[in-house]
Amino acid sequence: MTMTSPTHTAPVKLAPNPRSGGPSRPSRFRMGAGQQLKGGPFAYVALAVVGFGSLLPLYWTLVAASRTQDEVLASTPPFLPGGKLIENVQTAWEQANLGKAIVNSIIVSSTITLATLFFCTLAGYAFAKMRFRGRGWLMTAVIATLTIPPQLSVVPLFMMMSGLGWGGQLESVIFPTLVSAFGVFFMRQYLIEALPYELIEAAKIDGANNFRIVRSIVLPVARPAMMVLGMLTFVQAWNDFFWPYLALNQQNPTLQVALGQLSASYTPDQSIVMAGALISTLPLLVVFVVFGKKIVGGIMSGAVKG
Repeated sequence: MTMTSPTHTAPVKLAPNPRSGGPSRPSRFRMGAGQQLKGGPFAYVALAVVGFGSLLPLYWTLVAASRTQDEVLASTPPFLPGGKLIENVQTAWEQANLGKAIVNSIIVSSTITLATLFFCTLAGYAFAKMRFRGRGWLMTAVIATLTIPPQLSVVPLFMMMSGLGWGGQLESVIFPTLVSAFGVFFMRQYLIEALPYELIEAAKIDGANNFRIVRSIVLPVARPAMMVLGMLTFVQAWNDFFWPYLALNQQNPTLQVALGQLSASYTPDQSIVMAGALISTLPLLVVFVVFGKKIVGGIMSGAVKG
């Protein structure tokens, strides 16, 4: 019987593993440490188009707010800002009592945001990491409330607020939105992945109670998700019009309700309306400029696993 000699093949050179120092699988597209992806010309063109399309409505608001109504409604609308911006802003400020409306909107939006972050984080932690009977059914009921149109709850909610004596008061806008089903679901999904059970068990072994665990472990871990939820909640509360329009009156409005008064006349002045819209947009821009970098940084720090 003849024996065949084994066939010798050339060894395959493997790229060194940066963690263990030994060889790892071949990689043709692995990037070195500190390297960044570079976009081509198409990426820059696409970003420029998207950025221009996003800024165009804001720019047109500025143009319309600095012109007269005849210029805004002309067959050939202007493309450059005019010189009546200060005058139109003053007119809108006086007609709609925007000073009081801005203060009311800040109170309402800030209170709703802080309460939503607090309660939704606690509820999300309970649904994500605590064991209790009926947890699944309760979470299903919370998610099911997202399918109910808000218009269906207007009549009973209005009767409830009137019964409490909060008709026309800011409490009637703040109280129904202290907790959101979306916020509970959002925080639960984040804490399921970001908060390991071992960390909670180690804290319990060290003698920490639930309050200490939430303060020292849950809140720091949930900070990236809380920043995102806080931004979404603040913007939604600031721009809310439907329920505040029904619950408040003209003497105690939020900003969106006050802006509705500018366009409630038979022939509203579009330049004045745009001036009021510009005033309502500026606080959101300031909030995004101040906290936007922190929010993006929080998202990235929460996404990195190591």
